[in-house]
Amino acid sequence: MLERALFDALERAEEGDEIALRLLDAAYEQFCRMGIRRSTMEDVARRAGVSRITAYRRFATKDALVEQVVRREFRRYFDRFLLDIQHAESAADRVVLGFASALRAIRHNPLIGGLMTAEPDVLIPSMVSDGGNTLATVQRFVAGQLRREQHAGQVSADVDVELVAELMTRVSASFLVTPSHVIDLDDDEQVREVARRFLVPMLQPRRLV
Repeated sequence: MLERALFDALERAEEGDEIALRLLDAAYEQFCRMGIRRSTMEDVARRAGVSRITAYRRFATKDALVEQVVRREFRRYFDRFLLDIQHAESAADRVVLGFASALRAIRHNPLIGGLMTAEPDVLIPSMVSDGGNTLATVQRFVAGQLRREQHAGQVSADVDVELVAELMTRVSASFLVTPSHVIDLDDDEQVREVARRFLVPMLQPRRLV
């Protein structure tokens, strides 16, 4: 099963809470147009057609609203990731395609990619200052995919999928947070080659010394 933690708060909002959904949609549009720093809860409430008090009843702070909007975009990324790897023939191919898919989807996301470029000092803390929950959730998602590969016999049982997922997640995050001067992240073939050379070998069983 995919990691549930990422979705819990949003799913609570989606279960019959039309106003919360309107606020999330309005916040997404507002942040894409104006950025996070220049947007207020009042702006979001106005765009959603609700009062400021109603907005604060659903999301106690602007930071809480930002976190939920960003998390929803990550959920959409997970959906895209699974579509991108579904036709790959091997675990190695899925790692290569998944790595390229992750960087491309997040960097080109209208909200996350745009804010990483325009307001990294606002967006990135919202992703990493939550006790590591967002990155940990991505790690668990990747670990879950690798565990499925193990159960299917595509990855050796000796592979520590939790550790491999941790390393893969941190490599991806570092490319997203700090642009590379060596690798052209807009060149899918370069990105895939990085995955082939450095990520796929992590799927090999540990050698006995």
